[in-house]
Amino acid sequence: MDLKPAVLTTLLPALLMAHPATAAADTIGEVDTAFKLLGPDHKIVVEAYDDPKVAGVTCYVSRARTGGIKGALGVAEDRAEAAISCRAVGPVAIKQALPRQEEVFSERMSLLFKKLRIVRMVDPTRNTLVYLTYSERVIEGSPQNSVSVVPVERGRPIPVK
Repeated sequence: MDLKPAVLTTLLPALLMAHPATAAADTIGEVDTAFKLLGPDHKIVVEAYDDPKVAGVTCYVSRARTGGIKGALGVAEDRAEAAISCRAVGPVAIKQALPRQEEVFSERMSLLFKKLRIVRMVDPTRNTLVYLTYSERVIEGSPQNSVSVVPVERGRPIPVK
């Protein structure tokens, strides 16, 4: 008796539901960096992510997107380089006490193994929110990273768990 189909139909939905939901990014724009004869060109894409627990804070992330045939099919592995700039785009309102460090966004950069991650850290001494972006591979992460800081008004201390 072949159990593979039964295992796949049972485990796959459970694995997908166990994966935390990721925040949807708004694509702000993109520029071509290399012409590809077949498939889309290589690009740098700028996306905006709103912090789900801090109203009024948006992080803008720029990163490379691989084109060509692999990029068109969704199997290309994007480079592990990204830049981040987070800003108060309105009144900053913290909805609940924040952990000192928490992953706030995660997005796949390849079909199976690589993810772009954005982590929020709280610096209560300086009353700031620190956002770090980096990529992670299942086997080996990348030391490439970028950091951005959003100061919060001194009269409004950041609640920390």
